[in-house]
Amino acid sequence: MKRFDDLAKMFSAAFVAALLPATVSAQSCTWVSSTEGNTWQSTKVSLQSAAQQSPLWELNGSEEGTTFKAWGVTFNELDWDALCELTRDEQDDILDKVFSPAGDLNITLGRVSMNANDYARSWYSCDEVEGDFHLKYFNIDRDKKAIIPFIRAAQKYNPDLTFWISPWCPPSWMKINKHYAVQSSKFNDLDPKCDFLLYEDGDRSENEMVNPDKNLFPRRLTVNDFFIQDPRYLQAYANYFCKFIDAYKEQGIPVTRVMYQNEAYSYTPYPGCAWTAEGTIRFNMEYLAPTLKEKHPEVELYMGTFNTNRYDHVSQILSDPRMPANIKGVGFQWEGRQILARIRKEHPDYSYMCSESECGWGSFDWKGAEHTFELINHYLGNGCNEYNFWNMILCDNGESPWGWRQNALIRVDSKSRTATFTPEYYAAKHYCHFVVKGSKVIGYVPAGKENTPVLVVKSPQDKLVVIAGNLNDAARKITLKLGKRYLNAELKPHSFNTFCVK
Repeated sequence: MKRFDDLAKMFSAAFVAALLPATVSAQSCTWVSSTEGNTWQSTKVSLQSAAQQSPLWELNGSEEGTTFKAWGVTFNELDWDALCELTRDEQDDILDKVFSPAGDLNITLGRVSMNANDYARSWYSCDEVEGDFHLKYFNIDRDKKAIIPFIRAAQKYNPDLTFWISPWCPPSWMKINKHYAVQSSKFNDLDPKCDFLLYEDGDRSENEMVNPDKNLFPRRLTVNDFFIQDPRYLQAYANYFCKFIDAYKEQGIPVTRVMYQNEAYSYTPYPGCAWTAEGTIRFNMEYLAPTLKEKHPEVELYMGTFNTNRYDHVSQILSDPRMPANIKGVGFQWEGRQILARIRKEHPDYSYMCSESECGWGSFDWKGAEHTFELINHYLGNGCNEYNFWNMILCDNGESPWGWRQNALIRVDSKSRTATFTPEYYAAKHYCHFVVKGSKVIGYVPAGKENTPVLVVKSPQDKLVVIAGNLNDAARKITLKLGKRYLNAELKPHSFNTFCVK
């Protein structure tokens, strides 16, 4: 009987061990760390049997997590111009690192602006012939000069890239102000009198336009849809999306997803278009969704991009019973991050993505990289299964034709014609290089007051990856419980860290 009991205990222990991830019994891991001026330093560390302090997070074996799908980047004209400043060998090296499956960033998703965005060389659309409701003069000739060559250069290193599109602005003749901008400025030629269209008679507290909370963006909502709400215009615009998809398909570029508008809540001096909640619902429900379903049923429709923390506004749109059933997901960026968790909880059946990483201010510094590192932690930790970076590569101070300075993953000095991988590149690499398609985000510790964001990911091979940042001026000790073992580490000040558990 004793022998039988001993055998039973042995079988029970083996059975329990089989249920736990292979990583639980691991003894060591590779630690990759980056600080300013000293990036991508690798060392080996051992997991320990005791915690040095209270664990920030504990693995219990029951975590389901969000399955990650893709890292993305945007194809802009100014990025292509910057890349073309370099030699062919330098271009190839960068494209290999960014897009190759064996490279640094594992980019598999591309974003394309339908018509010009704020990082185009200048304003253009695919059809500026006023009244062309049949789209007889639609063409992608401008895209063939920069965007499509850029995409083809990337496809050389990953032919399986897929793409999604969103407009910043429709053709100018489809807007109530007949101009690509929403507001006038010294950087455009919009008549200042047209600024009246945005708010009309000012602060009207009796409607939803004004919110007393000054932390909300935008505090003042437009009272007008800047897209003309006439059925001829709305249907022509829905057809326009499909013409764009067809034209890109002919170029060997598969568009698999559409969003109706980039940042409908930024009232811009560069290409943009303001929409009301009602206009958003009308266009997507009555025109874009059914037209896509008829002409391109293989293309997903996402709502967004939502760059507002006006929960009342976003909830009104997503909760409207008229919203079409073929909407598959939602894209959030900028202030939208603040309501992501709440919206996802209320609408758990959608897929969620970060549609645009924040662009910084042209500083290209470590502080900007830390902001990006925390952004990725936030979006993936709150259930986004895709993350889109904005500019991949820019020249000098990253300034657009509309006076907008931004950061990029790679910076080109136009005088010396040399490229530098920026701090933001390494912030991205600490995630992208290790979190691949099929990985599951199973643990999340927000930056919080401690300024120590942590993400725990299980790879498709059932290995654990821990990504942790220390955004403080002093070293910070962290502990995580990984099954029966503990990861104890002291993170250097202002450091990015990735631990790959063997």
